[in-house]
Amino acid sequence: MPEGDTVFQTATLLRGALAGRVLTHTDFRVPRYATVDFAGRRVLAAESRGKHLLVRFEGNVTLHTHLRMDGAWRVREAGGRVGASPRDQVRVVLANDAYTAIGLRLPVVDLVRTAEESRVVGHLGPDLLGPDWDADEAVRRLAARPGRPVGEALLDQRNLAGVGNVYRAELCFLRGVSPFARVDAAGDLHAMVDLAKRALEANRERHGHITTGDPRPGHQHWVYGRLGRPCRRCGTLIRKVEAGEPPRVVFWCPRCQPGDHDARSTR
Repeated sequence: MPEGDTVFQTATLLRGALAGRVLTHTDFRVPRYATVDFAGRRVLAAESRGKHLLVRFEGNVTLHTHLRMDGAWRVREAGGRVGASPRDQVRVVLANDAYTAIGLRLPVVDLVRTAEESRVVGHLGPDLLGPDWDADEAVRRLAARPGRPVGEALLDQRNLAGVGNVYRAELCFLRGVSPFARVDAAGDLHAMVDLAKRALEANRERHGHITTGDPRPGHQHWVYGRLGRPCRRCGTLIRKVEAGEPPRVVFWCPRCQPGDHDARSTR
């Protein structure tokens, strides 16, 4: 599932192609919106909210999409091919006289009144890359369930919006905290959320979720995706386990991040 910085980049792409321009053609390949036609309406904005995307149109209407695991938005020059193959599963097309934005394999497509966007994003915590970022509120929400594993708490978008599985692993490593530690035993939560914000901000205009400072392939991460490879700091082999509900893969260094870990972990 894309991290918040990737969704931020997608919003930037859509904003550059759509915002301020009048739509010449739209196609919603979702049964309940099959008859919707926004041709002639101007796109007012395209924004990210955590891992959610919001495209606002004239007439108090917002398109809400979520990429989840497989969704994506692509932008083509006007007149370009919309879908290369049936596997693209085009769900939404928004076209103007310069560009065509194509929503592929989108698992979530909603149209809501702009004044009622809270119906789809109101549950989210402070957005790490948004204008409403509030570190104290994020810490308050994390601390509200002190017995919860800190790795799970970081993934919960109701606490802070934007952290995904990559950053969950990397943040815990950089803070020297086991992802399975209780929130109330995970150290300085203000330092954790500050690190999360700095990490996403550093990557919001580049690809790779780089946390080591080294953009070379295979060198971008401290622990994520490095099962069985030596820790870059201590040489201990990185481990992983599936944990949480739904199960997500967790990577960590057992020496740099000491604590009790699930017996199902893979060495």
